[in-house]
Amino acid sequence: MTAPWPLAVSTLGMPGAGLQDACLIAVMGRCDGLELRAHPDTGVHAGMGQPERARARGLLARSRLRAAAISGYVRIAAGGPDESVLGALRADVSLAADLGAPFVRVFPGGDGSEDDERAARRLRAIAPHALATGVRVLVETHDSHPTGAAVRRLLAAADEPGATGAVWDTLHTWRAGETPAQTYAALRDHLGYVQIKDAASAEDPTPVPLGEGGVPLDAVHDTLSEAGYDGWISLEWERTWYPEIPPIEDIIPAARTWTAR
Repeated sequence: MTAPWPLAVSTLGMPGAGLQDACLIAVMGRCDGLELRAHPDTGVHAGMGQPERARARGLLARSRLRAAAISGYVRIAAGGPDESVLGALRADVSLAADLGAPFVRVFPGGDGSEDDERAARRLRAIAPHALATGVRVLVETHDSHPTGAAVRRLLAAADEPGATGAVWDTLHTWRAGETPAQTYAALRDHLGYVQIKDAASAEDPTPVPLGEGGVPLDAVHDTLSEAGYDGWISLEWERTWYPEIPPIEDIIPAARTWTAR
């Protein structure tokens, strides 16, 4: 059994907070790192100049925090020209490299029967840049590919294991009817990190404090422990989308307890 796992907290849960405030929240919560939402609202985004990137990396270092991942919004299977998708993805990969993050999160974002082929083509195209920078592109279990089985199928089509992988969003796999054991079995050879959260029900994804909803977090914990998983756990508290829910400072203690038990 491998625990405690390193705990990151996503800046998605900190609307209005810049990186300095995000670091303070993470340090006060005794977290190990930040999953950095790539968006101008957070102060971390692909449009940052090199001086800003250097300052951000320095702030993380002084806070003794690691950048667990850059949480980007590229939709790797979406329709449209490849170059527009690849241009945005190259920028996110370069940002991750400059901030010392090992991963870039992407969404599937598919819209039809050509999803896997389109995504695989783009992942193969970005692979040389990812390998050169030491950053893996991770496809999240989300939207058109909400299960581990679906993401594994997409990654198998790309066949770039050194440059690609998966993010296990525990909410979406549960809502899609996949058990934690099934998800892990599908993703075990591809898994970059795991996002934990809880929700009111499978029909109502409104966030609730960990342990108060329906996401099978005990089963997730048991599955990862029994498998000897030793990667990041990221608390994704979606307060940016649900401003009425409690602040993330109230949620971090339960996540820390979950990772360490």
